[in-house]
Amino acid sequence: MALTNVHIDFIIKDLHSRGVVLEDFQDEVIDHVCSVVEKEMDLGKNFIDAYQGVLKLFGHTAGLRQTQQQTLLQQNQNSKIMLKNYLTIGLRNLRKQGFYSIINIVGLAVGVAACLVIGLFILDELSFDKYNVKAGHIYRINNEIKFGGNHMKMTYSSAPFAHTLKQDYPEIESTVRFRSNGSYLVKPAEGTENIKEQNVIWTDSTFFKIFSVNVLEGNPATALKEPASVAISKSTAEKYFPGKSALGQSLILDNKYNAKVTAVYENIPTASHFHFDILISMVGDWPTAKEAQSTVYLSNNFQTYLLLKEGTNAKAFESKLPGFLEKYVGPQIAQALGGDFTMEKFRASGNKYEMTLTPLLDIHLHSDLKGEFEPNGNITYVYLFGLVGAFILAIACINFMNLSTARSSNRAKEVGVRKVMGSLRSHLVRQFLTESTLITIFAFTVAVGIAYLMLPFFNDLSLKKLSIPFLEPSFYVTMLIAALAVGVLAGVYPSFFLSAFRPANVLKGNVSLGMKSGLIRSALVVFQFVISIFLIIGAITVNRQLNFIQNKKLGFHKDQVIIIQDAYALRPKIQSFKEEALKISAIESGSISGFLPVEGSGSWRSDNTYWKEGNQPTAENLVSLQQWTVDNDYVKTFGMNIKTGRGFSNEFPSDSTAVVLNEAAVLQFELGNDPIGKKITTFDGNIPDGSPDPKKLKAWTVIGVVENFHFSSLKENITGLGLFLNKSDGCVSFRFNAKNAQEIIVSLEKIWKELAPGQPFQYSFLDEDFGRMYASEQRLGKIFASFAGLAIVIACLGLFALTAFTAEQRTKEIGIRKVMGASVSSIVVLLSKEFGKLIIIAFVVAAPVAWFAVDWWLKGYTYKTEIGVSVYLLAGVSAFAIAWLTMGYQSVKAAISNPVNSLRSE
Repeated sequence: MALTNVHIDFIIKDLHSRGVVLEDFQDEVIDHVCSVVEKEMDLGKNFIDAYQGVLKLFGHTAGLRQTQQQTLLQQNQNSKIMLKNYLTIGLRNLRKQGFYSIINIVGLAVGVAACLVIGLFILDELSFDKYNVKAGHIYRINNEIKFGGNHMKMTYSSAPFAHTLKQDYPEIESTVRFRSNGSYLVKPAEGTENIKEQNVIWTDSTFFKIFSVNVLEGNPATALKEPASVAISKSTAEKYFPGKSALGQSLILDNKYNAKVTAVYENIPTASHFHFDILISMVGDWPTAKEAQSTVYLSNNFQTYLLLKEGTNAKAFESKLPGFLEKYVGPQIAQALGGDFTMEKFRASGNKYEMTLTPLLDIHLHSDLKGEFEPNGNITYVYLFGLVGAFILAIACINFMNLSTARSSNRAKEVGVRKVMGSLRSHLVRQFLTESTLITIFAFTVAVGIAYLMLPFFNDLSLKKLSIPFLEPSFYVTMLIAALAVGVLAGVYPSFFLSAFRPANVLKGNVSLGMKSGLIRSALVVFQFVISIFLIIGAITVNRQLNFIQNKKLGFHKDQVIIIQDAYALRPKIQSFKEEALKISAIESGSISGFLPVEGSGSWRSDNTYWKEGNQPTAENLVSLQQWTVDNDYVKTFGMNIKTGRGFSNEFPSDSTAVVLNEAAVLQFELGNDPIGKKITTFDGNIPDGSPDPKKLKAWTVIGVVENFHFSSLKENITGLGLFLNKSDGCVSFRFNAKNAQEIIVSLEKIWKELAPGQPFQYSFLDEDFGRMYASEQRLGKIFASFAGLAIVIACLGLFALTAFTAEQRTKEIGIRKVMGASVSSIVVLLSKEFGKLIIIAFVVAAPVAWFAVDWWLKGYTYKTEIGVSVYLLAGVSAFAIAWLTMGYQSVKAAISNPVNSLRSE
């Protein structure tokens, strides 16, 4: 006879009242009792008699409890049964506490995903240039020169440095030089359409001896020893010579240089501080090849790398470099300045000329000098992102600890019963650690999916090509070990906290609950929001500085100026292009010059030494002056302000020997309040050894003074600059007045194609070029804002769950207060104020820490915004408002609930 649901419920309640509470044992006993009772009823007995007979077989209450205790002890001694039991109970508790489990898993998954993405970023940053077999012995020469009002830290050195160093120092195994002339227009010999190639470099034939770049075709030892020869990357070979061998083929550079391909090499790895696609030999009679043969030690245009022999102490070798400068550079400076010049006196006057070495493996993260091949990373940001990743993961783990300890009351009776039934504390610890590990394993699985979705966004911000290494077994091993480690670390405190409950106190209901026992929990909430507020202040600061840069008065007008790149492709029709373009009604003015007031995008830079006419050149009165070659319309096109005198004009033929100085140059030359008509002088020839000839001089007359304008990053001071009238056809710039810039572009492109068919038409806008100067800061600001948002979201998830739990624990109190007349607002304040206090404490701690960090970061800028108290208050108020909204939802929900329901449930 089958039992009814009423019979089964009776059996379950009766067995539970007799102490049958061990879950696995309870299920088995209920199944067994129900089966035997049904058989007895089939023999004609009624339900009560049948049930009493079965209880007699078990020994009634005492027998059931004894059997249950023996079962528990047996399970405690069987590791397989125990593990199965831990997993079963763990999964069951995750389902029973679904809301809190989801909060824990989602919060931890987001934290782990952010940490995983940051970890991939850091590993990538630390891997740069390690593909080179001899990386530990390769060094780059740097020069630091300070004189004439300028302080230059650069990767450049002079042409003869490499040969002379190898000749004088046996510690050097080999050297290689690089010389960049910017981009080139390239086409195959039989082609008609040029392609602009950015990654082109002139170099020595020793390139393949020093750097581990695999040559696919050709002989690496002889590839660049022939005049007019080039080595090209695999991707470049496929671009220009698809489906056939590139070896022996010809490329035309800038429509005039015919270069023979003598080698094809593997594409240079992504994790490299340079990515050259075309290597041009520095042998032959091409202008740059001739420059490479120069014996002048005072002209610094080459990057020089050294391969030191194994066993060489780099520091000891570097200590010899001052002697090298004394021997070779000093005499050429003395020849130019005359008198009793010595390098010792040069330095005593506050000047500096120093050579240093940078290890190849340090270039990407530890070098930010003039002349870097590509924008490098920054070891500070690597440390910073590492800390941010650790903090976000810590916030997620704190959420787990807080929720686990806060929910202690829900598990307290379970712990008490288990201890009464003979469970050891070590078993309880394992149980809770198993549950925390289950959560972390689920969270890590979800985290990999979130990281996969996050990576495209992060790659766009960081300009990386990061990917999750799904095909590498080590990735899964690492993730599993990390999941177990985080699970144990996050679960240690809750497991020991919960397992420490005394059974007698628990079963009497004497357990400290909620916020009253949560000093550690409160400290962890404070820590979470300290990090969140710190990140918010950092994000606001970076964006404030970027806004300051974008809106600062620069001394020229960067808006509505279009730059047409590679104007030399128009030769000899550049002037015709300008004149035709000026016929477009929306174009106000145009200028032909490669020297632009914004660095990058093909903008040229050149400097030389000058002194005030009438003086002899000395180390004290020389001025290192930026010399820009411009045309008559340059000042007008870029909206510069002439403070005194005039700009260049066709009406004055004498302007060919004139100069327009900026205000900084006037001060450096000490030309006084009326510089117009005064002259500056420079060397105009060399003696046979390449040193400046003091007998050959040239003077320039000052005809105007232009207001200082920023032509470098706002991290640097404005230095002396002179505008000189001459041809310089790198770019053509146009100022326009039109709402639709696209119409201007279409018109200019049409004229270009008519005058320069087959040449690529490329343009940019001056304001966008200016913005790109601060691309790294923009990326930093966006990444900081993203991480700050993640930290806040994770912290608020935990706060949301804690508030929900607190409200749940105080259901009866809320009901009584409402019955006694408390308003909804007063209850909301009651439930929120304890957490609100913690946010305020977090702000008090975070603000001074953030102040020091902000002050340190802004020191990198000569021109910077003011970060006042308002920024810190905004961050604090934002964090408090977000936290209050998080708490407010649960508080209002609890406050508006019907007190009858809460009191009835009690």
